[in-house]
Amino acid sequence: MKNGDMNMHVRGTSRFVDDIPAPEGCLHAVLYMSPVARGKIVSLDVSRAAGAKGVVAVYTHRDVPGLNQVGHVLKDQPLLAVDSVEYIGQPIALVVADTPRNAQRAVKLISADIEKLEAVFDPREAAAKGLVHGARRVLVNGEPEAAFAKCKYVAQGRLSSGPQEHFYFETQRALAVPGEHDTIKVHASAQSPGAFHRHLAEVLGIPMHKVELDIRRLGGGFGGKESTAVWIVAPAMAAFLLKRPVKLVLDRNEDIATTGKRHAYEYDYKLGLDAEGKILAYQIDLFQHAGACADISLAVLGRSFLHVSGSYNIPNIRITALSCRTNIPPNNAFRGFGVPQGTFSIEAALNHAAELMGADVEAVKRRNLVRDGDTLPYGVKLDSVNAGRCWEALDKKVDIAARRAAVAEYNKTHTDTKRGLSVVPVCFGISFAQMALNQASALVNIYVDGSVSVSTGAVEMGQGVNTKIRVVAARTLGIPVEKVRVETTNTSRIPNASPTSASSGADLNGMATKFACEKLAARLREFAARHLACGDPASVTIRDGDVCVAEKRSDLGWEKLVAAAQWARVDLSEHAFYATPNLHYDLKTERGRPFAYYSYAASLTEVLLDCVRGTYTIEAVDVVQDVGESLSPEVDLGQIHGAVVQGIGWATLEQIRYGADGKVLTGVNAYKVPDIKFVPEHFDVALLKDSSNPFAVCNSKAIGEPPFIHGLGAYFAILQALRSVRRDKPAPSLPLTPEKAFMYLHEPVGKAGGAK
Repeated sequence: MKNGDMNMHVRGTSRFVDDIPAPEGCLHAVLYMSPVARGKIVSLDVSRAAGAKGVVAVYTHRDVPGLNQVGHVLKDQPLLAVDSVEYIGQPIALVVADTPRNAQRAVKLISADIEKLEAVFDPREAAAKGLVHGARRVLVNGEPEAAFAKCKYVAQGRLSSGPQEHFYFETQRALAVPGEHDTIKVHASAQSPGAFHRHLAEVLGIPMHKVELDIRRLGGGFGGKESTAVWIVAPAMAAFLLKRPVKLVLDRNEDIATTGKRHAYEYDYKLGLDAEGKILAYQIDLFQHAGACADISLAVLGRSFLHVSGSYNIPNIRITALSCRTNIPPNNAFRGFGVPQGTFSIEAALNHAAELMGADVEAVKRRNLVRDGDTLPYGVKLDSVNAGRCWEALDKKVDIAARRAAVAEYNKTHTDTKRGLSVVPVCFGISFAQMALNQASALVNIYVDGSVSVSTGAVEMGQGVNTKIRVVAARTLGIPVEKVRVETTNTSRIPNASPTSASSGADLNGMATKFACEKLAARLREFAARHLACGDPASVTIRDGDVCVAEKRSDLGWEKLVAAAQWARVDLSEHAFYATPNLHYDLKTERGRPFAYYSYAASLTEVLLDCVRGTYTIEAVDVVQDVGESLSPEVDLGQIHGAVVQGIGWATLEQIRYGADGKVLTGVNAYKVPDIKFVPEHFDVALLKDSSNPFAVCNSKAIGEPPFIHGLGAYFAILQALRSVRRDKPAPSLPLTPEKAFMYLHEPVGKAGGAK
């Protein structure tokens, strides 16, 4: 099957927001942003900027026609600051000029007198001062305190994981074009058509039916374009007020300095096991580094909260979680949506515990894997569990014990280099944690020539969701996939769409598409039965564009069938809606069924560490991933490869540095993402055989986020290599960069930061 988008990407012909030809008279917007992390705005002078060359307008909060607010979950984030600022990079004013250069020059002429106030940059300090978003979440299952008293081994410690820059190819941007009767059309690089549509209408002070948000594709998103609407709403406001097209495009360093990241976390953990290595009790405290505004942090924290048990059965557990309000740009969604952070804590605790026991950590992990009949901390009793199957399939493929023995033998005979190995299982709940988001619509139109158009709320951002929706439509209608086209994501065709995230794009929108196509197929089979005078519509099937009666091909092909149906006044358009059934969760009791199903996997990662320089090579990664019945194996394999590499980047290389004043110090020249040379030479991915899933479209399973967890294997494999040299220090923080590895190996005890 040809992938149209992929062919266009390779040829450089795919059109993104900045490739849309600028309309006549298009203006360009640049934001003036706070230079201090926290302060009171004493005065603001925009007069020099307003009179600068090419400047058409300068706007402040006083000019916002509607609600000066873009808070995603809580209304705590003004579009343009009013009388105070809470982070470096917070928008204060908007300059609109005839060229980007003139707008950028004018921004430098704005002066603000800001009285600096004390800022907080550490999540633990914020928690101690009561600076939090939302309320503390606590879940207790079983009797953890009593269980700890029965434990032979107790591993206890403190950890931290760092932020991660999304580093999408296409930075934040939008083009807003005003229309007649105070309407406006916005072309944007955005993952949340429904939410951003609402933000646009609220800020402009007009009803939503006057706003059209259109999204063809994104040059990457990874969650970074799911919640913060500033860069879309700001140019739209200018276009609405000036009645002229306005474009806003962030350059790469602006994007890195002012946008949210993957949430950094601090952890306090305590894990207890019996003499045989069975987990009896676990206590974990999560401190989320959220940033100045809530944004989507509470939802991310909820995902971490629900995944701290990882792939393991833990009968007695106490979980505490806080979203800490700090004076950095508000962090937001990132691939995995808090699950990698929650999984990291239990994987680290188990590695620590196995070391105390003097046991192979793989044996401890295998013993404690979830299985059918186990109950998760929030009350879900599991069935159709494939954790063990994935582990066994991986073991059969790589022989974990033999690989472990080879690593141990190598380390006995080598001094300057050491090997490390880690096996990481995955158990990833699939659904939006916010119940209301688990819904989708689809509009399917069959044209008189037999071609098919599908509109959904899914946003294509390189993950292949459009390819999967085409497959679903073609398979359900019984026609070649080439006859199906997926349209842009447009709020006038599909209103109130949920964001494309949480690995749910194909699940939700694919199911809605399937429902719509099933109605159309049934309608056409009924017409064909009348047209062919065969009586029973159940005897009619459509396969590969052929209309068959009792399994025999008739003279009526797809195109003729459609044309005849149109002539007979049969409706060839259908809208369908899908809402994931049987989801519920009670925040008061912290019990419920928040996920439709679980995605399972297992991976082995092996590394080679240079003990002199602290550098390392990721030599091999083997993965077994449960994808159910894949809608597109090529897309799924691509997603797995990409997710693993991105996960390895978070675990090893990618590091954001902040100054003492809260300023992001890392720019495009200093931020290192994995390149092709960093990808392991041996990288083998297998899809679990004989897996099905009745809870998603066509028995498939979500694939966008779960494989990211495998990236943790790089951290733990490197850590194991380090621990083969010395064990007199606590584990380094994540990411485990070569610099941290070097200092771990060579810095004297007492000087290493350990958790940092």
